[in-house]
Amino acid sequence: MDVNEAIVKTLESIGVDTVFGGSGQVNGSMLLALKKSDKIKTIIIKNEQGASFMACGYSMFSDKLGVCFATGGPGAFNLFSGLAVAYYDSLPVLAITGYASMPDRGKGALNESTGLNRTPDSHKMFSATTKKSYILEDPETTMDILEEAINIAFNGRPGPVHIHVPKNITTAKVNNFREIKLDIKEVVESPKKIKEFSEALSEAINRDEKVMALLGYGCIRSGAQKDIRKFLEKYQIPFATTMDGKGQLPEDHPLSLGVYGTSGDPGANAYFDSATCVLALGNSFAQNATFGFRPDLYKGKKLFHINIDLVEIGKVYPADFSLVSDIKPAIKSISRYVDKLITKAIPAKKVPRKKYYDEKIEYTGKKIHPGAMVQIMSRCLPKNSIVMGDAGAHMLWLNCYLELSKNQNYQNPGSFGPMASHVNGSIGVKAANPDKTVICGCGDGAYLMAGFELLTAVQKNIPVVWVIFDNGEFNVIRKFLLNIWGEEAFMQFKNPDYVKYAKACGATGYRIEKLEDFEKVFKRAIRSKKPVLIDVVVESNVFPPFNLAKV
Repeated sequence: MDVNEAIVKTLESIGVDTVFGGSGQVNGSMLLALKKSDKIKTIIIKNEQGASFMACGYSMFSDKLGVCFATGGPGAFNLFSGLAVAYYDSLPVLAITGYASMPDRGKGALNESTGLNRTPDSHKMFSATTKKSYILEDPETTMDILEEAINIAFNGRPGPVHIHVPKNITTAKVNNFREIKLDIKEVVESPKKIKEFSEALSEAINRDEKVMALLGYGCIRSGAQKDIRKFLEKYQIPFATTMDGKGQLPEDHPLSLGVYGTSGDPGANAYFDSATCVLALGNSFAQNATFGFRPDLYKGKKLFHINIDLVEIGKVYPADFSLVSDIKPAIKSISRYVDKLITKAIPAKKVPRKKYYDEKIEYTGKKIHPGAMVQIMSRCLPKNSIVMGDAGAHMLWLNCYLELSKNQNYQNPGSFGPMASHVNGSIGVKAANPDKTVICGCGDGAYLMAGFELLTAVQKNIPVVWVIFDNGEFNVIRKFLLNIWGEEAFMQFKNPDYVKYAKACGATGYRIEKLEDFEKVFKRAIRSKKPVLIDVVVESNVFPPFNLAKV
């Protein structure tokens, strides 16, 4: 078999069932190899950036490797935004791109990106946005490179990797093909440090110190939700989540404080202010979860921090006690120690419930209040649903007014935060989770950047429901400009007729102008099990909760 056939066979062997990529001359034999596969569904996108976002989505709520591919040069460069998301947000993704043949390098060949003679250097660029980038020069090293790259993607803190496949190598024979070995090692701290950490935490519980847990996306990545819930319930520790971790434990749980942070629930923020100990699990203290990295945020508190990446320990706030560990083995080990050290019965605790979701929104405007619309979405979501909030004001409306309690998850575009990432990423999420309802809540600005991939969803029958918050402006940026400078600039734009656009793409489209019409349409869209676009005309002169006083 040739190099690309070996790559495809390897992806099949590790359980990859969907890949996302673009058509091109340099990766032509990759397309032919994928055509022969009866185990992998190949999704050819309209723009390679969409492929990179879809690969991120594919890996986000699964244990699978996200895969995207592109031709060399401009096709490859379109992958960078998605790989940056994967790098920031710890997603195992493999990118495969074309590259100039050895005899042609430095001559200015079509799509050349070797860095020679005034050509861009894609190897340096991919090395800067992945855990490791390779140039596959010898077909006999194909299996070794694949094995190393895929293991790197999953090991330690997960992240993206990249392989250049030069044009002259693509059809070269791999005479030493073998199945690769995955050796994914748990990241666990030393027993001594776990014991010290557990003793200090047990002492705080025994002394009736006000302890709370702050749960990040690392808990989801680790699959630790059941173990964390058991631990928190046993010792009656109230919990909040970061925006990235929203929904990992039921938000109607008696110990749930909601989401903590700049756009967090009032109850979570108030409880944090009065807490004396914070058990931070799988989070990196992002800007939104720290009120803009407020320097005194943890002053007067003991910080117990567990993260899989040593770099995250002390990066923003010094920890009093820390473990470099995957969350699941860490919480299991801590539980065994704490069980022996807690010397008294822990009475049941019910924290005050102060959440935006419960608010009755008083609004008499002519357009739809976004928060009220999201409250209806929340009530109508089936169990196991995944809601993707793209970058913008709608992301904050969803964060505040969704209550997720039935094994449901929510994800925003992370700290890199590109607009349109989840407009496309939701297609990858659905591809990896065909049995779950996938909703993308996006702004009209974000949808206009990448909504042409609706054609891709229709062609491949991937039933995502996109709910467009249609206000004809960059709403959260407008609010920022008004708050800082007292004026705005270039915020408004025109939208197309999304219903006609959806129809032109072969999808179903709806336009909602009255709140009372939304629920029926939203439920119908979910039941249809087809790609659906819902254009909701929302008010632009209301803004999501955002605690600017602490930023």
